[in-house]
Amino acid sequence: MGAEKNTQDAAKKVKKPALLLANAYKNHDPSGWWQSEKLDGVRAYWDGHHFISRLGNVFPAPAFFKKGMPSTPLDGELWLGRRKFQETLSIVKSRDGGERWKKLSFLVFDVPQMTGPFESRMNAMARIVRGSSNRFLKLVAQSKVRDAAHLRQALKAIVAKGGEGLMIREPKSAYVKKRSSTLLKVKNFKDAEARVLAIVPGKGKYKGMMGALKVRMPNGKEFKVGTGFTDAVRKRPPRVGARITYSYMDKSKDGIPKGAGFVAIRDYE
Repeated sequence: MGAEKNTQDAAKKVKKPALLLANAYKNHDPSGWWQSEKLDGVRAYWDGHHFISRLGNVFPAPAFFKKGMPSTPLDGELWLGRRKFQETLSIVKSRDGGERWKKLSFLVFDVPQMTGPFESRMNAMARIVRGSSNRFLKLVAQSKVRDAAHLRQALKAIVAKGGEGLMIREPKSAYVKKRSSTLLKVKNFKDAEARVLAIVPGKGKYKGMMGALKVRMPNGKEFKVGTGFTDAVRKRPPRVGARITYSYMDKSKDGIPKGAGFVAIRDYE
């Protein structure tokens, strides 16, 4: 019965949730802002009944993972650990993930339907987590940024532990259901998304597998992503038309990312 319900959930698609999305941190003064770790997990919206992806896919969470979750809608991340995004994605996409969900946590960082400043929402989140009997529900830790130097130190410390970066939130900011500069992601590298145009066959040790992806940026520029792939991804590459995230350090004069490396397939999120 549980497996049948999970299969139904996995195939289900609903309206995309309207979520607060971050901009990239540049030279903004972060003094007094709230900071938390940028989790390398899968963004999920808990609507009181199901975990829903940014694209409106219902994740097939087992009944035991959802039992005791609050009825209040929550914004958070399904998380396994640092540098474990692909494994996390494998679990939450699988129609028979079952017991593997026990390795995950749902880390909450906002209450989308609640009005008022972020500080009030933080207090509400803490009450919700404390009042829940669900052991997988946890709160994302927040702390204050003193100044830009403090932010750089915090970023360095997180990256040294294997973390991806930081998220900073403007104090007293509201939850706006769109991309906003009240929420910024802070990382040592940049990332962006592109569409897969073609699969480039591999050579040498990658013969018989994918060698690279030819992709197109939203502005129409095309380039190849040739690094960052596991052998599993090379054997089963993203389909043509899929949306991927890639990382890079800088761009050429022509606007082409330098040293682009594969991060993840984003079609299911």
